[in-house]
Amino acid sequence: MNRSQLIERKHQIIAEIRQTRRELAAAHQRDDHRNAGRARYLEGRLERLMAEEYRLRLAIDRSR
Repeated sequence: MNRSQLIERKHQIIAEIRQTRRELAAAHQRDDHRNAGRARYLEGRLERLMAEEYRLRLAIDRSR
């Protein structure tokens, strides 16, 4: 990927992070037994997205 593609992907990931955080907050507010699994899934997704965003930041810095 070139620098502009990396930056575009980073923006997509940031949008996904925001959406996942909103979904996680909603799952925590409902806080019933059915949402416990959903909350765990969203927490894992959030961690993966944040890790990808970090890797993209490093790749963008290295592409200068």
